[in-house]
Formats: sequence, C-alpha cells, structure tokens
Amino acid sequence: MPVPAPVTVRPLRPDDHRAWGELWDGYLRFYREDLPAEITAETFRRLCAGAGGTFAFVACDADAQPVGLAHGVVHASTWSPGGYCYLEDLFVDPAARGGDVGRLLIEAVAAEAQARGTTKLYWQTQAFNGRARSLYDQVGTLSSSVIYERDLPG
Repeated sequence: MPVPAPVTVRPLRPDDHRAWGELWDGYLRFYREDLPAEITAETFRRLCAGAGGTFAFVACDADAQPVGLAHGVVHASTWSPGGYCYLEDLFVDPAARGGDVGRLLIEAVAAEAQARGTTKLYWQTQAFNGRARSLYDQVGTLSSSVIYERDLPG
C-alpha cells in the first residue's frame, strides 16, 4: 500500500474560496442541510476575518489543495474564566479519509483554542456518524450531555 503524501494544516485564506466551497458543500450534503448562498458567503467572510470569535483551518494535500476544513468558535463560559471553544464544523473530503487529516485538523483547532486561553474544546456529531466517532473516541471523551435545539424566528 502506498504511503500517503504529507498533509499540512494552515489557516483559511480568502483565496481558498473555491476549494473551501466544495468542501463546505460536501459537509452540508452529509448533514442534509441546504443553506442559502448568502449564508455560505457570510460564513466564509466571517471565518476569513476571524469575526465573532471564529477561526478556520484547511488541511492541504501534497499539491497544496484543501482536502479538509475545521471551524472553531471561541466563546465566554460561566464555568471558565478563559471560555470554551466549539469545534463547529469538521469535514474531510471522502477521497482523503482514512489517514490523519481529521486528527490533524482537530489538533490544530485545539492548539488555537489553547493559545486563545480557552479551557475546553468540545464538538458534536450525529449518533450514526460511526467513522468520525471512531476518531473522536481517540481524541476526546464522550460526555453524557443530551443536546436540545429550538429554532428562533429571524
């Protein structure tokens, strides 16, 4: 079996728009989500600007092409003076799975969160996402929390 080429992780840049968009579309398809184009455009703008506590990384293959993305949101916490970091989005192109891309992206988000003074990194996934959960079981601890949601108008 061939050895996979090295993967590098770096911050998202404005010139990543096309490649990021393809990864973002794959992520949204996985979660069966259909967002308006203006939300996707605003999300990319905020991530590149680091607005609202957000930051983003892309994992790039040997040809410097993005093959994965990770988005973090740093926020205040009533339980921590340094706040927490939510790993909101993590996606690896199916052709790049099976290596360390997801792990490298999680580690990059963790390092950035720590550099920003947060005391916890957390994320969520679908219960049926077995492949991702096998990685998450190695790099995190499954909590006993149950998540409720409520859509708000506007």
